[in-house]
Amino acid sequence: MAGHSQFKNIMHRKGRQDAAKSKLFGKLAREITVSAKLGSPDPAMNPRLRAAVIAARAENMPKDKIDRAIKKAMGGDAESYDEIRYEGYGPGAVAIIVEVLTDNRNRTAGEVRATFTKSGGHLAETGAVSFMFDHLGVVEYDAKVASVDAMLEAAIEAGAEDVVSNESGHEIYTTQESLREVAKALEAKFGEPHKAALVWKPQSTVAVNDEQGEKLFKLIETLNEHDDVQSVYANFEVSDALMQKLSAEELPSRSVTAR
Repeated sequence: MAGHSQFKNIMHRKGRQDAAKSKLFGKLAREITVSAKLGSPDPAMNPRLRAAVIAARAENMPKDKIDRAIKKAMGGDAESYDEIRYEGYGPGAVAIIVEVLTDNRNRTAGEVRATFTKSGGHLAETGAVSFMFDHLGVVEYDAKVASVDAMLEAAIEAGAEDVVSNESGHEIYTTQESLREVAKALEAKFGEPHKAALVWKPQSTVAVNDEQGEKLFKLIETLNEHDDVQSVYANFEVSDALMQKLSAEELPSRSVTAR
C-alpha cells in the first residue's frame, strides 16, 4: 500500500499543475492578510504570518504581492474572513478535514456540502473526525538539503517530535507550541524551509480500493479548487498500482513548481 505522504505529494503536485497562478496567489494573499491582521505585520514577530510568507515564496509569489497583502491588513480596509474547519467523510468512510477562509459562511458551507455529496460523501459535525488526526506543526525541506541522518540529528537538537524522510523530502513534526522555535533552529542550519505551518496529520490511514481512491482524489482536487479552501487533509491509502497510475498521468504535464 502507498503511504499518506506519497498521496500528499501527488495531490500537492497536481494542485500546482492545474490551478491558475492567479487563484493560487489569491489564496496565499488572503492567508497573509488575515495573519497580518490578527497579529503583528512583522513576519519576525508573527509566526503565522512568517509561515504564510514562506508558503508564498515557495510558490514564487512576487515580493510586491506579498508586501501588498501585508499593507492591506495594516490599512484597515481588508475584508473580514471567518476561519472555519469542516469535517466529513468521503467514499470508503475516509475522514476529511477542510480548512477555509471565507467572507460568506452560508455560501461556502453550501458549496462544500454539495462537493462532498456529489462525490458520495457527506459533511459531519465539527469534531466528528478531527479526533483521528493530530494537530501538529510541520517544517518541510527538499531531500537535497540534507541527508536523512543529518536532518534527524538537527531535528532532535531543535526539539522536534518526529522526522519523516523519503525521496520527496523531509517532514519535521513538532508540537504546536514548539513550531516557531524548531523552525528557527532548522532555518539557521539549512536555510528557509518550503513550509512551516500547523497541519492535521492522520493517526492512522484507511485502505481503499482503486475506484474509491480515484473518487477521493477527485473530491480533494475539487475542494482544493474552491477559492475559499486553504487546506484539505484525509486519512486514506491507495494501492501502489493506482499511485503509479496517478504519478504517470501527472508527471508529463508538470509545469508549475508550489497550501
